[in-house]
Amino acid sequence: MSGADTLRFEVDAGIALLTLDRPHEGNAMTPAMLLALEQAWQRVERDDGIRVAIITGAGERHFCTGASVSALEVGRGSLNNQRHALANRFSPRMCHVTKPVICAVNGLANGGGLHFVADSDIVIASATAAFMDSHVSVGQVSGLESVGIARRAGLGAALLMGLAGRSYRMPAERAYQLGMVDLLEPGPDAARARAHALAAALVQNSPQAMALTKRAIWGSTEMLDPAAHDHGWELLKSHWSHPDFEEGPRAFADKRPANWTADPNARR
Repeated sequence: MSGADTLRFEVDAGIALLTLDRPHEGNAMTPAMLLALEQAWQRVERDDGIRVAIITGAGERHFCTGASVSALEVGRGSLNNQRHALANRFSPRMCHVTKPVICAVNGLANGGGLHFVADSDIVIASATAAFMDSHVSVGQVSGLESVGIARRAGLGAALLMGLAGRSYRMPAERAYQLGMVDLLEPGPDAARARAHALAAALVQNSPQAMALTKRAIWGSTEMLDPAAHDHGWELLKSHWSHPDFEEGPRAFADKRPANWTADPNARR
């Protein structure tokens, strides 16, 4: 799946690579790209041959600068009558992707581009990248991506970017210190290479075990104790009946690669 003015989608060795490919406009998202992203995440989720996904931007200056101003249609359509879950389906978390998703931030992430940072499982950034939320500077409300940033980097970081708008760009080093970025690399190419190397390592793990681990960790951000630990415990126990639960230790003892089962409903 590809388009000259939208999204590149490539699959190799169990890794799906999604590239926002509109460098002439800061990799900003058009309506066509939003639709392509939703379709891409759906494919990532349903294709058993895909184990891990990476999302990045084309070029070196911009990761994603949010919605395309030239294609923005404010106040049109029926979005006012739709709930968030129906109206917004372009990030991995919005599409309920259960597989690991790595975000490789190659340049500036602004506005709507912060959704991918907030909603991916692992964030790797170039030291030359930066993070900004320009909504209020153009009279718009930062009411979605800023919530995810608050969860990932803290209330102060979200408020600083959300209220300062264009007047503040958070350096990648500061984002790394706050935990918004998990791994920091010298440049865009190094960030993408690290993402691919990590994805290749994740491909070797049990798909079902990773899916349940991801579900437990994200679930902990949405519920209080003791519910979060109770939820994690039930997920852990549910894996005991899956073939991977026995295959992992057996493969380790035999000193061979594990033969993982892609079917999450398989039982031993």
